[in-house]
Amino acid sequence: MVTIKGPAIFIAQFIGNDAPFNDLKSIAQWAAGLGYKGLQLPTGDARFINLQQAAESKTYADELNGIVQEAGLQITELSTHTQGQLVAVNPVYDQLFNGFAPAEYHQDMKARQQWAVQQVKYAAKASQNLGLSASVTFSGALAWPYLYPWPQRPAGLVNEAFDELARRWTPILDYYEECGIDLCYEIHAGEDLHDGITYEMFLDRVNQHKRANLLYDPSHFVLQCLDYLEYIDIYHERIKMMHVKDAEFNPSGRMGVYGGYQNWVDRAGRFRSLGDGQVDFKQIFSKMAQYDFPGWAVLEWECALKHPEDGAREGAQFIKDHIIRVTDRVFDDFASSGTDASLNKKILGI
Repeated sequence: MVTIKGPAIFIAQFIGNDAPFNDLKSIAQWAAGLGYKGLQLPTGDARFINLQQAAESKTYADELNGIVQEAGLQITELSTHTQGQLVAVNPVYDQLFNGFAPAEYHQDMKARQQWAVQQVKYAAKASQNLGLSASVTFSGALAWPYLYPWPQRPAGLVNEAFDELARRWTPILDYYEECGIDLCYEIHAGEDLHDGITYEMFLDRVNQHKRANLLYDPSHFVLQCLDYLEYIDIYHERIKMMHVKDAEFNPSGRMGVYGGYQNWVDRAGRFRSLGDGQVDFKQIFSKMAQYDFPGWAVLEWECALKHPEDGAREGAQFIKDHIIRVTDRVFDDFASSGTDASLNKKILGI
């Protein structure tokens, strides 16, 4: 059995222009002071990682590791959420996603997509240079605007969208295989891969690719009313990464899963700081221990109410308290009668 590593923190929601949130060294020291043992890095801000350089220079990757290790932490994984989103964008969202790419690609959707593919590939090689085993991304979305359509979808639209999604991602997954890195899709609203069924549809089209794995985040399943515990039972062999994030869903006679176009504070479903929502983390950590989850328990802070620094401080202790140090013996070993083949045959009458 394997004890989950952690606590770690995904720093995307904490990055800013003021110290200690404006460079890698300072934010690593801040996180270490809260009790974290690892940092999960977004890859779109050169103040924290120059992704291309990390992919092309082992020396630079070693320097990044050194900065984080000096604070007593490890880099856990790299994130290409924003770049992965741009691998597949329905034209209806074209302008909205321009902010995820450099300005020179804003008028050329095809060039932007090619840039995104290269970025995700850089993350594979950079992960290899950093000595990591997994990286997280988004699938992007071609079919999402037609999730609950009126009028009805044209026949074959969803199949064509997933066929194209597979065509775009298969060469990327093959490159991750070359680099020995698992690519973990965060199953998330707004992505074509947003639940178990859509993940399976994708897996079928990429021929069950061994590198097409999962980041587990129960908060997104609470908002979908999906059984997030059974999900672990079904997909545990594919779960290589984990975000520890809380959420709550409080429907009323006026509002349900769609949220009534309200802001986060006023929605029936909203993300919360750890311990403030409805996620049963005791059961989650038990299942992860049961299935020998090999990775890190990484805080992703998103909360409509609580200050992020309070959420980060509380989150480190919360994760530490929930990690199960797995046993190295069976509880009833004290009553063992030992191993005796002849006795076993005698007991069975054979």
